[in-house]
This record gives sequence, structure tokens and C-alpha cells, in this order.
Amino acid sequence: MRLLARGEEETEEAGYGLGLRLKEAQKGATVCLFGDLGCGKTVFTKGIGRALGLAPKDITSASFTIIAEYDSTPPFCHIDLYRLHGGEDLDGLGIYEYMDSGWLTAVEWADRLPAKDLEGSIIVKISFVNDETREIIIEGHDQ
Repeated sequence: MRLLARGEEETEEAGYGLGLRLKEAQKGATVCLFGDLGCGKTVFTKGIGRALGLAPKDITSASFTIIAEYDSTPPFCHIDLYRLHGGEDLDGLGIYEYMDSGWLTAVEWADRLPAKDLEGSIIVKISFVNDETREIIIEGHDQ
């Protein structure tokens, strides 16, 4: 699926739409987000959280905490791998406990994961078209 989002509101709405579909499925999923700094990965994640009944203002960049858990149904986890650079031990962080375990998990900077860990995930690629517009490509599960 390919769509254009003009501004943060439409980017969040795209995440909300995906979040609703995943919530209706009533099972966990891993959403891997790719894109340059400032392209809207966290805004998209806020939309997923909103679909689960969370306030978008409560979902912030998890860059410094790396993992943020939210009480929702299904349970929601926001992982941000921005500060990791190749040599870190991903197993030691505990992120795999969330992926594919009944949690709805959003992983920002998923390019830092080994390719094998992307299998079975929903891939979201966000790129700049111009200052206001983003192209969002969603691949995987039911798209």
C-alpha cells in the first residue's frame, strides 16, 4: 500500500488506520519503521497508539529509553533503536521478548535489526516528498 501524507495529522492518521486493523486482528504484530530523521516515524507510531486508546501526547520518542511499554489491548510497545550502532547486543536489550509475543510492537530505526528479524513483520517506509508531504509505503501482512 502506498499513500501520501500531507503534514503530521495525515501521517498520524495513516498510523491510526494501521493500528485499527491490527487491533481488530486481536493478536500481536511487529511494525518496523524505516525513514530518515524527522520523516514522521514517531508521529506514525502515535497514530498506532491512538487506535489502541492511548493519547498521542503520551507517546514520545523512545530514543533515550529505547523501550516504552503502554497498557492497552493488545499491549503496545514502542522501541526506538536510533542510539544503537551495530555492535550493541540486541538480545541483551530484551526487545525480542516483545516482538512476535502477543504485543503490538512498533520498532523505529528498524534498519538496525538483522534482516532475519524483519521476517513476518509489517514494514513501513516513510520518505520525504517535500517539506510537508511524506510518502508512506506499508508492506507485509494484510497491507
